[in-house]
Amino acid sequence: MAPTSSSTETPPRRIPVRQVVLRNLANFLPIVGIVLLALGIPSVEWAVRIPMMLLTGYLLFTLTSLFHETAHQTLPALPKWANVLVGRVIGTGLLAPYSVYRQSHIRHHAYLNRPNDWELWPYSDPKTSLWFRRVFVWLDLLFGIVTAPFVYGRIYFHRDSPIKQPEIRWTIFYEYLFMFAFWGSLLTWVTLGGHWPTFLICWGIPHWFAGILQNGRKMTEHLGMSSFDPLQGTRTVVGGNVLARMFSWLNYDIFVHGPHHRFPLLTHDRLENRIREHVEGHPERAYPVYPSYFQAFWAMAPCMVAKPGVGLNAGATTLNNVAASDVTEFLEDEKQIVVGDWDKADSGTA
Repeated sequence: MAPTSSSTETPPRRIPVRQVVLRNLANFLPIVGIVLLALGIPSVEWAVRIPMMLLTGYLLFTLTSLFHETAHQTLPALPKWANVLVGRVIGTGLLAPYSVYRQSHIRHHAYLNRPNDWELWPYSDPKTSLWFRRVFVWLDLLFGIVTAPFVYGRIYFHRDSPIKQPEIRWTIFYEYLFMFAFWGSLLTWVTLGGHWPTFLICWGIPHWFAGILQNGRKMTEHLGMSSFDPLQGTRTVVGGNVLARMFSWLNYDIFVHGPHHRFPLLTHDRLENRIREHVEGHPERAYPVYPSYFQAFWAMAPCMVAKPGVGLNAGATTLNNVAASDVTEFLEDEKQIVVGDWDKADSGTA
């Protein structure tokens, strides 16, 4: 029987209205930054514009976290259709259609660090050479605005694509069609109007910087992790100071990554309590939990040079066993499809 996402937990608590309002208002900050840069406000001096571009780039990075929440369809106080609509708007801007990202991300959760973790290619693919990964990791970091759409798109364009449902493939086709039409029209207008300098200042450079931050986050949370257990195969950050908590809040607490991977339908406000429960309940386990993102980054950094990989490419000697070779929806608990222990191939279908 295929795994389902039926809930066995008590319903999530209602997030306070004030928090929801503040959270949704914060989502408009990237647009504010783009508009101010385009208008030259507060100044056109480079001493002002450069910090403004970097700040806007960071705010665009927070949009990738919003995009991530829409893929899970867990945005507070919004119905499913609104999650999809917001996701499609953001995906068009970031060159990664919503349904492509969602399908890739579903399998990223179900098959974390395995070869069929499409989102972590090439780091999860044992068929890729070490030297290819050593080169790609730097391209991936510095040019994420190009590599991220390519990596996500593989799940649709690859000859071994697991996406077999015609309705999903057609949806992705139309999302790509709209994305190319939108960007083709916009760039034509930018070119004919001679707006390239303004476009690069208000969008191009901030988008490039956001790509560095986004792929840097991906690497910090995953690179070098050999375990298939979401709580031990990802780095989790639970910030202790006000600044760290603010950054986490702006990104929907995606930094609390381990429990998010294990329980992908939990709303972001419940993740920190979940990791604390596991750490306190299993003191014998060395969960990779860090008090700051810098510490998590420095723990990952050597992997970028020595061995950029996850799972089998990071030291795992055998795959864990799973009861389903493919899933098409997020599960309430990813343990539903794991046979035996996370990191032991006891029985079942690998």
